[in-house]
Amino acid sequence: MKFSPSINKKQTTAIAAIAAATVVLGSLILWGGKSAPAAGLEHDDHQAEAAAPQLVGGKVALSEAQIKAAGITLASAAPASIVASVQLQGEVRMNEERSAHIVPRVAGMVESVAVSLGQQVKRGQVLAVINSGTVADLRGDSLTAQRRLELARSTLAREQQLWEQKISAEQDYLQARQALREAEINALSSRQKLAALGVDEAAGAAGGLNRYSVRAPFDATVVERRLSAGVPVKEDADVLTLSDLGTLWLDVAVPARDLATVKPGATVEVALPAATTASSTAPGRAAEGADAATVAHGKVAYVSALLGEQTRTATARILLANPQGRWRPGQFATVTVNAAPVAAPVAVALSALQTVENRQVVFVRTAEGFVAQPVVTGASDGKLIHIVSGLSAGAKYAAVGSFLIKSEQGKSDEAGH
Repeated sequence: MKFSPSINKKQTTAIAAIAAATVVLGSLILWGGKSAPAAGLEHDDHQAEAAAPQLVGGKVALSEAQIKAAGITLASAAPASIVASVQLQGEVRMNEERSAHIVPRVAGMVESVAVSLGQQVKRGQVLAVINSGTVADLRGDSLTAQRRLELARSTLAREQQLWEQKISAEQDYLQARQALREAEINALSSRQKLAALGVDEAAGAAGGLNRYSVRAPFDATVVERRLSAGVPVKEDADVLTLSDLGTLWLDVAVPARDLATVKPGATVEVALPAATTASSTAPGRAAEGADAATVAHGKVAYVSALLGEQTRTATARILLANPQGRWRPGQFATVTVNAAPVAAPVAVALSALQTVENRQVVFVRTAEGFVAQPVVTGASDGKLIHIVSGLSAGAKYAAVGSFLIKSEQGKSDEAGH
């Protein structure tokens, strides 16, 4: 089959025209669809560029809006009085200077016990009564010496009168006077023996020579009792322990590195651990009341001059007032020891301190941004820290959020490598 040349030419022209139109239309659709996203992407790029910190010459450049959005707080370095403190653990103990281990000092049989555990006693109060043969003998000797003394006095008076009347010889008078002196010595010795044991001579004469009363040496609390009625006891038996719980000792183990802070006279704050405080709070009582009941203030009274061979620590002792009995021997407590105040010409917030390349730095605000300023630090009270060198008073620095600046600087270093 043969086609006409004119028809073929027309068809060819039509096909070419259709193809050209298709190409143009497709191009318009393609470029038209991409134009809007491209504009959006360009806008997003500008936003990302504005939001990202710019590192200029080692400095992190941030605008005021970016600083506010990141939560970074600026402050000025200024003078401050810094009280350095150390937190240690201690144990409450009985005050050994106000505690007594009661021993009968004579052997015998316990007749009665007048006190119980936890009872408050007054000085001189009878704690127990013991029947003792030793006490009976001592009281008998004392009474005999007293009667002999009375006889010696009357004999001397009679011999002196007879000698003055020239009835008897002077020798008889001198012998009577010597006998009186010996009787006085014997009577005094007998009384001193009773006094050394705490035996009341008059009470024995009225209630029985063998009855011995054990008495409290001072106002205290009975913390241990190891005797009962009808039980024999030895003269050196530890039968009762009394302690004045109005004042207690708090012993603290102090590492060698903290001995410069923990010195006699240093002020301390003592508190029970939070778990102990919470568990001891009565139902319905406010937590603030419990905290107030378990916090005390005092001073370091003594620091041992020797370190323990095993622990390598020294013992510090705090005298703890306990008028209401809130503290008990055996409790563990957290002790915060405050050193003497240090006048720091330049101080910054402790949160501003960061470590960069093994150096302590503070990020200082400049016209271009933040720069890591190396500093030498001194004492700290947990909130402020003394800047010994590297920073001047009045310098603006990042007090809060300095870690974010450090992170951005670290990203810059990684990008540079």
